[in-house]
Amino acid sequence: MRFHNSNADFYVPDGAEEAAALSRTTHLCISAHQDDIEIMAYHGVSECFGRKDQWFTGVVVTNGAGSPRTGIYGDYTDEEMQKVRLIEQRKAAYVGDYACQIQLGFTSSQVKSPTETAVVEDLAQILRAAQPEYVYLHNLADKHDTHIGTVLRALAALRAMEHKPKKVYGCEVWRDLDWLGDSEKQVLASSARPNIAAALVGVFDSQVSGGKRYDLATAGRRLAHATYFASHGTDQETAVNFAMDLTPLVLDASLPITDYVLAAIDRFRTDVEKRVKAFQ
Repeated sequence: MRFHNSNADFYVPDGAEEAAALSRTTHLCISAHQDDIEIMAYHGVSECFGRKDQWFTGVVVTNGAGSPRTGIYGDYTDEEMQKVRLIEQRKAAYVGDYACQIQLGFTSSQVKSPTETAVVEDLAQILRAAQPEYVYLHNLADKHDTHIGTVLRALAALRAMEHKPKKVYGCEVWRDLDWLGDSEKQVLASSARPNIAAALVGVFDSQVSGGKRYDLATAGRRLAHATYFASHGTDQETAVNFAMDLTPLVLDASLPITDYVLAAIDRFRTDVEKRVKAFQ
């Protein structure tokens, strides 16, 4: 495939030909940064792990520049850290048995720019070749600006596609989605193969030992969601991620994206108001 950036990386863990590897994709995640995939889309990874009829593909949009660092990584230049993070993402793809792992190498400023067409064009090219049934994106209430830029560019690419996925999930990274009404939550079971789940986040040593314990935080959030999801029932899973259903925004391009997410927030406000008033 021909991408806009010469530093774009296309990795196929099992050595299959690129086009064949991508075309077998059933589950695809588009994330902003290295390690976002493993935090937000483990549900898709576990659904496909070890299968030959379902395959997971990861797409990282940015080059990983500007990440915090300490310890053995404290003196690394930004360029050196980008190389480390690219290799770590390849390691995760190998551990997770991905169909392929694509890293597009855009800057955060490019991804956040509403006038930048190259990001959308590269994503559209991937989506046309993969034609995934399930797509995992960042959620529209995330508090990381680059995550919001990434999901908006991904939605633009998906809206232009003739083939539409069965489901598009807006997943948690930098803001939890436990505030969504229970009927609106997309509950993504993440209990399977906890050893693989731990390894996938743990392989990003530049982040974990570099100052951010994403390994512990990710496992903790999944466990908390599984336990606190239902107040009057026993736990059905030991690990759960929540997602926002973004499928309607892909199926109907006329739906205003901002209104869509604000309506969910308004429903949360109404629910809180109703409960407080009922027992005041």
